[in-house]
Amino acid sequence: MKAERISTKWIDNMGFETEVNGHKIIIDAIKSVGGLDRGPQPKPLMQASLAGCTAMDVISILGKMRVELDDFQVHVEGELTEEHPKHYKSMHIIYEFTGKNLPMDKLEKAVNLSQDRYCGVSYTYKQVMEITHEIIINEK
Repeated sequence: MKAERISTKWIDNMGFETEVNGHKIIIDAIKSVGGLDRGPQPKPLMQASLAGCTAMDVISILGKMRVELDDFQVHVEGELTEEHPKHYKSMHIIYEFTGKNLPMDKLEKAVNLSQDRYCGVSYTYKQVMEITHEIIINEK
C-alpha cells in the first residue's frame, strides 16, 4: 500500500500553507471567523477534489473514444448539515459539455465509468454521503 503525505504549515491567524505534490496552496478562513480570506477554506476543497478527479477521468475516457469537445466544465454543489460538526451530507456533480453533435451515449459511459470505477475521490465520498450527477450538453 502506498502512503501519500502532504504538509500543512501555520502562517498566522487562520492561514495555513499546504504543499501538495510540490505545489503550494494557501488555506484560510473568512474574516468573520478570524481569517484573512487569502485562500480557499478546507471544505470547498473537498468539492474541488471531486470535480478534478472525475473531470480528469472523463476527459481521458472521452479522448480514447475520440469524442471532440469545444469546452468541458464540472460543477459540484455540496449540501452542508446545519449542526456541528458541519459536514457535507450530499454532493451533486454537473458535467457540462459544449460541442457539436456530441454523442450522449459516450458522454454517459465516460461519466459512469468515472463514477463507478475510476474516481477514487467519488468512491471515498460515497461511503459517507450521497453523490448524484447530471449531464448538460450545450450545442455549438
